[in-house]
Amino acid sequence: MRSFKMSFVAAGDMLIQRKISTKYDGFAKLKDYISKADVSFFNLETTLHHGEHFGNQYYGGSYLYADPQVLDIAKEYGFNMLSFANNHTMDYSHNGLLSTLESVNEAGFVNAGAGRNLDDAAAPGYLDTRNGRAALISVVSTMMNPAAMAGRQSRQMIGRPGVNPLRIDEKTELTPEQFEVIEYIAQNSDINAKDNISRAEGYQNPLPDGITVLKDLKFFKGEKTCYHTKPNSEDVDRVKKAIYEAQMHADYIIVSVHSHEVGGTSKEIPAPFLEEFAHICIDSGAHAVIGHGPHLIRPLEIYKGFPVFYSLGDFMLHNESIQKMPEDMYEKYGLTSDETMRELFRKRSADYTRGLMTDRRMFESFIPYFEIEDGKLTHLELLPIELDFEEPRWRNGNPHISTDSGIIERLSEMSACYGTKISIDKNGIGVVEI
Repeated sequence: MRSFKMSFVAAGDMLIQRKISTKYDGFAKLKDYISKADVSFFNLETTLHHGEHFGNQYYGGSYLYADPQVLDIAKEYGFNMLSFANNHTMDYSHNGLLSTLESVNEAGFVNAGAGRNLDDAAAPGYLDTRNGRAALISVVSTMMNPAAMAGRQSRQMIGRPGVNPLRIDEKTELTPEQFEVIEYIAQNSDINAKDNISRAEGYQNPLPDGITVLKDLKFFKGEKTCYHTKPNSEDVDRVKKAIYEAQMHADYIIVSVHSHEVGGTSKEIPAPFLEEFAHICIDSGAHAVIGHGPHLIRPLEIYKGFPVFYSLGDFMLHNESIQKMPEDMYEKYGLTSDETMRELFRKRSADYTRGLMTDRRMFESFIPYFEIEDGKLTHLELLPIELDFEEPRWRNGNPHISTDSGIIERLSEMSACYGTKISIDKNGIGVVEI
């Protein structure tokens, strides 16, 4: 059997909202870096259509849509694989998802994580390259609302379009004294009355022993005060099944996960459920886990010899280049669509003093390049990029190679808790000790 060596590049959130020129300074060098890999992945964080679809009641923080021609820009960078399973997939409801899926497929991008039904969304996508075949499996934990989940087809009815979900099973541990207080509030406020009646009538499952609730919040009696998260077992089993299937059809498997949830008081700390999920994926046969979502970099872990990127940060950030949004967005900030988009962004950002576009970390990121040969990670390097934080809104947000060693140094510091060791070579590229 011949040796199989494949190379991979991965980029984080491509939140593209305008058709940029690919003649800008720095584009060519970045394209060369991305194009040298067999597999070049990114997260497409927008829907694709011409504004003909209505906005959903639940959306990802902003209503994102772009002209489908932006995929030509992604191709020029050298990308050939993507996921658009994220918190913006349903910004324009099911029609927006289906329009995006059609555009992505017509452009020839291998994709996974969103589809016409759950089996479609959960299925691996496959990319054939000159050096072998790669599989992509994609999930999203930050869905904004459970209605974003795709639904399975039945013998009688078609399925529901949506994303491949990674739900979070969450509960809060309390001391016995704290638990008694919550039970007292629940019993004497009637806050759970409707749900209690529903459980008694058999329309909801009974509560497990040792669990009490306040509406949707679960509490259990323990020894300390602590918030616990775990990946939903049903969703994990579906991903494990997809990995099992992909092992028969591909040389290497990558799993994409979009997650904003935090494991502490900082956006840079991944949630415990995400760590557990990533480890399960590697244990089940995946060769890399590629995280994105919070718009900044998170730690890098080498788990059992394979990379887990908890967040790659932004590849492109046009969050305030959106031309129009549904009325719901204006109403959220006490405005109407008689106002300009500029006024909406000014109100949301408190005169441009808060939000993604005011935080330099959102404009600093990295692109990993790694090689796997005969089932083993043999090389992993990290290219720092920046998105021109200092430039005005109509010019910033586009990536170019950075000369700032501080980006890789910051990643090294936050990754040290996982035992990850990163050095910086003479060209400013991070080199990970395998």
